[in-house]
Amino acid sequence: MRRNSAIARRVAAASVSLALATGAAACAGPKDNDSGSGGGKPAKGGTLTVLNRNPQTDFDPARLYTSGGGNVPSLVFRTLTTRNREDGAKGAEVVPDLATDLGKPSKNATVWTYTLKKGLKYEDGTPITSTDVKYGIERSFAPELSGGAPYLRDWLVGGDKYQGPYKDKSGKGLASIETPDERTIVFHLNKPEGEFPYLATQTQFTPVPKSKDKGTKYEEHPVSSGPYKVVKNENDGERLRLERNPHWSAKTDAERKAYPDVIDVRSGLDSSVINQRLSASQGADAAAVTTDTNLGPAELAKVTADKELASHVGTGHFGYTNYLAFNPKVKPFDDPKVRQAISYAVDRSSVVNAAGGSSLAEPATTYLPNQKSFGYTKYDHFPAGPNGNPKKARELLKEAGHKDGLTITLTHSNAKDFETSPEIATAVQDALKKAGITVKLAGLEENDYSDKVHSAQDEPGLFLAHWGADWPSGGPFLAPIFDGRQIVKDGANFNSGFLDDQSVNDEIDEINKLTDLDAAAARWGALDKRIGKKALTVPLFHPVYKRLYGKDVKNVVISDWTGVLDVSQVAVK
Repeated sequence: MRRNSAIARRVAAASVSLALATGAAACAGPKDNDSGSGGGKPAKGGTLTVLNRNPQTDFDPARLYTSGGGNVPSLVFRTLTTRNREDGAKGAEVVPDLATDLGKPSKNATVWTYTLKKGLKYEDGTPITSTDVKYGIERSFAPELSGGAPYLRDWLVGGDKYQGPYKDKSGKGLASIETPDERTIVFHLNKPEGEFPYLATQTQFTPVPKSKDKGTKYEEHPVSSGPYKVVKNENDGERLRLERNPHWSAKTDAERKAYPDVIDVRSGLDSSVINQRLSASQGADAAAVTTDTNLGPAELAKVTADKELASHVGTGHFGYTNYLAFNPKVKPFDDPKVRQAISYAVDRSSVVNAAGGSSLAEPATTYLPNQKSFGYTKYDHFPAGPNGNPKKARELLKEAGHKDGLTITLTHSNAKDFETSPEIATAVQDALKKAGITVKLAGLEENDYSDKVHSAQDEPGLFLAHWGADWPSGGPFLAPIFDGRQIVKDGANFNSGFLDDQSVNDEIDEINKLTDLDAAAARWGALDKRIGKKALTVPLFHPVYKRLYGKDVKNVVISDWTGVLDVSQVAVK
């Protein structure tokens, strides 16, 4: 879920939405054998209500942009692999789902082989086969079912030209996906990809029986491979009712607890209404959660003052970084000393306050989030302390020929979110003023902002940016932003610094060959530290998620993979 421009990336292709942000472990609730809220061991039964702002639109595994199997979608759609459903850092691990293991790679990681578990069935009792997984992936290439993650098109041999099964006159599908028998599926890749097990968590890996495929109407009743099936989908996901899939077996699924009998998803609600209802916890709302609505600073202060309410707040971290982005093609940002001066001048304390305070944002000096799974390696190449170092910034400006200071423009979005908001822009403006840098603010409406900052031709010299990971690794964080081969001249470009360093590109390729994910993480961290010296970005903060849940909700689990409460673990009895 890539969230630097989470929306822009996904529309262009993303980050993450799930719209979601950071290594501190998530502070969450109890484990399966603990009492959780309300007392008593979690038990099956009851109805879990999900109160969200954003409707669960395009409820088709081909069209969803979710990582780790998603959240609500993962109740219906199972994939070859999935995220480990545990709190904090343990939850950032990838584990088998439909497959017996994380896949068997060839020596150079260009061929991956998976074996399906025995006894897998759809909601109608028919068996799930490798052919269904192949077909589910292939239909995600159909233009009319666009919206999902772009990796398969880039990674699979022939994927860049394939247009999906509806236009495939041969009927054979992608030759790079083989199904030698009903339980085996083999993928042939264009290049080594040691992180393929992470990719296999994407909903595009959901099995779809060809006989039940109704194209764009499949979302009205997708065939379930998970513990719940869709019995109602109103107004394109605004109201989604899920009930038990009688043919799902916990023996084949170690990750989903599936405690409630019914999941009732109600969307299109105002964030203040959601938090009011969860605070009151009356009637059905006592057994309700949200997966997309944070507490704002004022709401959090009120909740924290109430001991009972404070016990119903889940805290989550997701791999996400908010930062200042430089375009070195625009003067004066072509001079590294100017970029370094700005790095020293930034007051992270004021930025964190503008983002909602220390409970909702953590100061950042590294581009990679501070989690082990990303390969987090601590560094601070331009130490400014919590309040900035204007003296050092002035010295660098003088060396750059700006002894009397300079005037620059900072582009930001006018949208009222904490990521690129006017408040954060103003905090940066005030800090740089102390170093003799006059900052003019250029606020744009969200769509105009997104178009401008992702245009290779129109990208401004300095702008507020953000990026989140599609899975918890340094790869989907560093490659889109710093791999020179990913510079897009005509389309959505995310390499804002236009870095095209052969040694960086080569190191990305070398890390991608590694199937040892821990070894890869260490290399990603070292690469982040190396790139950081170029001062192409100024990391500002990692967001923290604070979300209420109803008083009768038990077994709260929040992983560092998603940063949000995992509905597959919740009990209401």
